[in-house]
Amino acid sequence: MDKQLAKINSLLETLDAAASEALDEISVHRTYAKGEYLLKAGSVCTKSFWIEQGMLRKFFMHKDKEVTTAFYFKDDIAISFYSYTLQTPGTEYIQAMTETTVKETSYQQFGEGKRQHPALLQLDLLLTEYYALSLEEKNFELQTQNATQRYQTLLRKSPHIVLQVPLTHIASYLNVSLETLSRIRSGI
Repeated sequence: MDKQLAKINSLLETLDAAASEALDEISVHRTYAKGEYLLKAGSVCTKSFWIEQGMLRKFFMHKDKEVTTAFYFKDDIAISFYSYTLQTPGTEYIQAMTETTVKETSYQQFGEGKRQHPALLQLDLLLTEYYALSLEEKNFELQTQNATQRYQTLLRKSPHIVLQVPLTHIASYLNVSLETLSRIRSGI
């Protein structure tokens, strides 16, 4: 994953002036209050959200329970991938967990930018690969690790999540009950 991030950062640093300017022109800065939704289920994800400051959470509802699928921090890009890619209504919510400032880029304008600037098409490909890699990694962990191992992996890879995110959301993200997470934490 670090190699993929390095590729993305390298591309961003070496964008030609025209592509960089085009990306800036189609991106709008916006601040969301804690608890505010950037996206709700049933809506089409028409924007990507590059986080400049703050923290977001992505989740869906299942049997009247929130199921957390992702946390986003500074320099992450938050989207509902299915809805964004197909431009159809999705099932996910994206919510600000703190006051959060983002750069919003519309799907349509980014598409036009990709047609005019091949470097933006390459950026889109690298971001899509990064998203696919992270999903594959999380799926592998869910399939091969027990609850304690998943928590230890989270501690090792993303200790900032444990420090900043409420335990109820962490439990949901790890696919364990809050009680199980409490037992795991007390045993470590």
